[in-house]
Amino acid sequence: MPAVISLEQVEKRYGAVEALKGVDFEVDAGELVALLGPNGAGKTTAISILLGLRHPTRGKVSLFGLAPSTREARSRVGVMLQESGVPTVLKVRELVDLFRSYYPRPLTTAEAIELAGLEEKADARVSTLSGGQQQRLYFALAIAGDPDVLFLDEPTVGLDVEGRRRFLDSIRRFHQGGKTVLLTTHYLEEADELAQRIVVIDRGRVIADASPREIKSRVAGRRVSFTSAQFAEPVLDGLPVTAVDRREGRTVVLTNSAEDVVRRLLDRVSDLADLEVVGADLEEAFVALTEHAGAPA
Repeated sequence: MPAVISLEQVEKRYGAVEALKGVDFEVDAGELVALLGPNGAGKTTAISILLGLRHPTRGKVSLFGLAPSTREARSRVGVMLQESGVPTVLKVRELVDLFRSYYPRPLTTAEAIELAGLEEKADARVSTLSGGQQQRLYFALAIAGDPDVLFLDEPTVGLDVEGRRRFLDSIRRFHQGGKTVLLTTHYLEEADELAQRIVVIDRGRVIADASPREIKSRVAGRRVSFTSAQFAEPVLDGLPVTAVDRREGRTVVLTNSAEDVVRRLLDRVSDLADLEVVGADLEEAFVALTEHAGAPA
């Protein structure tokens, strides 16, 4: 069975600019994958090609083994993009019902509204919705056709903490129905919490493709932080650290050998205090990966 989503050696040029440089990755049925990368890395271009909105300069792309622009492929795809526009004079229920009519086997209007958490606003006009409620409406429209694959491009931008929590729960519930989800986000904690796999793209190339845990362990296994009035960076000479940062009076180092680093710091720094050792988070791993990838050859 072919992968649900497939990019094979995909290149995309805009004049002299190479947006994608031989990108390869696949997503199997039922996976929830986060596509991450700095601004300008090529994420949006890759998504646009997968949706059939742009064509690759070279390489192969497919959805369900089909060309993305075919009606058969599009009828099985739901999309929530960063910029969406809908008629604001319609009611939520009317708009969801309209969108579901475009698909062969849609969810019921009530199911789409409930999954998006908009039951209390079902009969409200779109013009009266808050920003967070509009985001949930766009999610309801994206899933109204009961798609096999759901593309989410920065879905929680502008939401408050509670709104983001509820939105992530909606994504999780939809995925648990056996659906395939590909999302982009700048909130790396969301990717860490939701995704089974993370694909990191930088400067048009895939530089990592693994589980969140594997990516974090690959870059640095632990974060060691402490305070010291006497600390100076030469103290770290010869220690197995991959990055050093100063944050609000604390020194933070990343390392794959936390025990060795702590032991030698205790020997070298007489006023070491507030020592803390925790697992490195995805943001630190992401920064280390993209900084390394962007370094001069």
